[in-house]
Amino acid sequence: MNSKNYKVCLKDNIEQFSKQLFYSLFDACKQDKEAMQTLETEFLDICEALEIKDSKAQWDVFCQKFPSIREQLDLDAIAFEKNDPAANSLREIYLAYPGFYAISMYRLSHQLLLQNIPIIPRMMSEFAHGLTGTDIHPGASIGASFFIDHATGIVIGETSVIKNNVKIYQGVTLGGIEVKKSLASTKRHPTIENNVTIYANATILGGAISIGENSIIGANVWITKSIPSNSLVTYRSDINIKPRTVE
Repeated sequence: MNSKNYKVCLKDNIEQFSKQLFYSLFDACKQDKEAMQTLETEFLDICEALEIKDSKAQWDVFCQKFPSIREQLDLDAIAFEKNDPAANSLREIYLAYPGFYAISMYRLSHQLLLQNIPIIPRMMSEFAHGLTGTDIHPGASIGASFFIDHATGIVIGETSVIKNNVKIYQGVTLGGIEVKKSLASTKRHPTIENNVTIYANATILGGAISIGENSIIGANVWITKSIPSNSLVTYRSDINIKPRTVE
């Protein structure tokens, strides 16, 4: 059997690298010279296996972005604490919230994608997807103070644009209205303006779709056209409640 070697065991390397990368942002013990050298070696080894060029220069650029990524994530954590009544402290969010972990992996993988590094960003996002149930493509553009509650089942497509102070709840999909390979280079996913809240299981589809600022999208809504600013969008369904005979 003569098959191409795709080195799928790199999934294990990416898992270890992603975990240590997350720790390095928040734990002082993971920021010393030895720990950072280990992290760099892991990155360079992965790049070598994937035949990615200029890996040392890419790592240096990536490291320079750590402070700004940390600042973004601190704003995200504050948004979690502000918006989730079940949150008892910032420490709890950093240690226990899958949504925050998913956003952390997104912000890290997004930076690598901005550096035109292939494969690694998507592998990192899929590791986070499997761990948290949240699927955020590293190509999406997400602004400051992003909050996702419960995390499970959220899908944010590659060309989605999410601006500042947006809140998204479980089961929300920001997707494409068509799935065609010919659309790969076009904007296929919606734009969410500032201060929008999208409640559970809402589906918003299409690259030309915009949800206007300060709008609230109710649960279970299906949207394929743009929504003006300051809108409240709800789904109405009739629920019939009848008395039952108890024998």
